Amino acid sequence: MSEFSSERVAIEVSDGGVAQVRFTRGEKMNALDPAMFDAIIAAGEHVARRKDVRAVVLSGEGRSFCAGLDTSSLGGAPTGESRPLAARTHGNANRAQYAATVWRECPAPVIAAVHGVCFGGGLQIASGADIRIVHPEARMAIMEMKWGLVPDMGGYALWRGLVRDDVLRELVYTNREFTGAEARELGLATFVEDDPLGRATAMAEAIAMKNPHAIRGAKRLFKAMHDRDGDAILLAESEEQDQVIRKPNQVEAVMAAMQKRAPVFPED
Repeated sequence: MSEFSSERVAIEVSDGGVAQVRFTRGEKMNALDPAMFDAIIAAGEHVARRKDVRAVVLSGEGRSFCAGLDTSSLGGAPTGESRPLAARTHGNANRAQYAATVWRECPAPVIAAVHGVCFGGGLQIASGADIRIVHPEARMAIMEMKWGLVPDMGGYALWRGLVRDDVLRELVYTNREFTGAEARELGLATFVEDDPLGRATAMAEAIAMKNPHAIRGAKRLFKAMHDRDGDAILLAESEEQDQVIRKPNQVEAVMAAMQKRAPVFPED
């Protein structure tokens, strides 16, 4: 078990390649202050760089996943930033957006285990995951309109394909709170589970047993799916498959799996 930690986030990577990324500001319900934003980004970049990470579980310690912005840390600016938010500081995003989109950019699948409160920026971070497993009594909301703000942590990009357009408009305009059970009906939760972290870990362990090259290629295809036309998607599928089968020893491993023998999928 290898470890990485900061004041706000801890990471443990199992021998099987599952990275447990935990928000550790439990006494503040993992609310987002400047140090929390930086720690979440650093954690996302850390697991993205590691070839031994095959799946990621994102969770929060204490009573909640993430309560959204820590309003006591904003320093007189409505969002806590002194520079224009339109400044692109992290590729195509600003710092707050990248705390959510870094998980979508991660090469390995990311599963969010959500319990307690998941408001505003916390919900947008969870939306950056590939899959969300949510406690039925979790409290959730797209909260920003309560403060007279628009959701601006990547939600509009991340919610495409998850939530029906008119449903999303109602949630944004009213900032109403809903439960984890309702989140499943709305499209913001993949599964509802009394033990979100346990189910997320079991799912991550199952994913980690798959061919990591195929899993990462599939994630890249999901990223392209909403932005490309049909011809480009068909070509991308073929290119990804070419990359998989041309890796050393991959054909042998794939054939072993097809013949129901134990495949060994190397990282390189």
